[in-house]
Amino acid sequence: MRVGAAGAEKPAVRVDETSYVDVSDLAGDFDEKFFGSGGLARLAGPVAERIAAGEVRPFAGQRIGAPIARPHQILCIGLNFSDHAAETGQSVPAEPILFTKSPNTLVGPYDDVRIPRGATKTDWEVELGIVIGTRTSYLDSPADAAAVIAGYVLVNDVSERAFQMERGGQWSKGKSAETFNPAGPWLATPDEIPDVRDLGMWLDVNGVRRQTGSTKTMVFDPYAIVHHLSQFMVLEPGDLINTGTPPGVGMGHRPPIWLKPGDVMELGIDRLGVARQQVVGPR
Repeated sequence: MRVGAAGAEKPAVRVDETSYVDVSDLAGDFDEKFFGSGGLARLAGPVAERIAAGEVRPFAGQRIGAPIARPHQILCIGLNFSDHAAETGQSVPAEPILFTKSPNTLVGPYDDVRIPRGATKTDWEVELGIVIGTRTSYLDSPADAAAVIAGYVLVNDVSERAFQMERGGQWSKGKSAETFNPAGPWLATPDEIPDVRDLGMWLDVNGVRRQTGSTKTMVFDPYAIVHHLSQFMVLEPGDLINTGTPPGVGMGHRPPIWLKPGDVMELGIDRLGVARQQVVGPR
């Protein structure tokens, strides 16, 4: 986790719902350097010692930031749930559909989501995020991908559908507005998740359940995604990959439902916590 004001977050390790261990003296930040140098493994011993010694701190209302620092890149996979593809009326892709989000879209799990100027169709998407732990290219097989994954995070892949679909069909246009990638509250390491291909997912808007799904219906599971991407680019430590969303997005409803200022999104994934974002208007 990362705790503190925006731009001044300190790295931390969650102990339970009320407390954490400050590891800012052991890790400058949870960034490319940290992941790429085996930082996660180095934390285990000191954190256990601090917990045993009672050296924990209360969250006490502090802001929770995204659990990773701004990554080198945010890569996204479209139409990666068979039931979501069906609700959009599109075929299941033969290969992962790749697009990108600007890395500066990353915000904390409880930060506001801002509707951009000129937007008319802002939408929600609960997603499983993969964080890369090792500089990676040309993996031989999906099985090899497990060794290069640092962990998993809860993500809201906020989208502006008019920008995405009605402005030349360039998905990144509709995905890269400021605040459009809330993530967290924490990064769970792979050993904390018994089966990443069997995680329940949900999202509510104003207390009404809009998305219910499971990673069981992924077309391409996390290992297949990482292997596939490694054939086309170098993945850097700390990179974030958003892996697609289950059915129930705003554009999938009849009539469609779009976010407006004052709306509240609450979302969660098994073992990855719960997030909450309020929607605010343009600057």
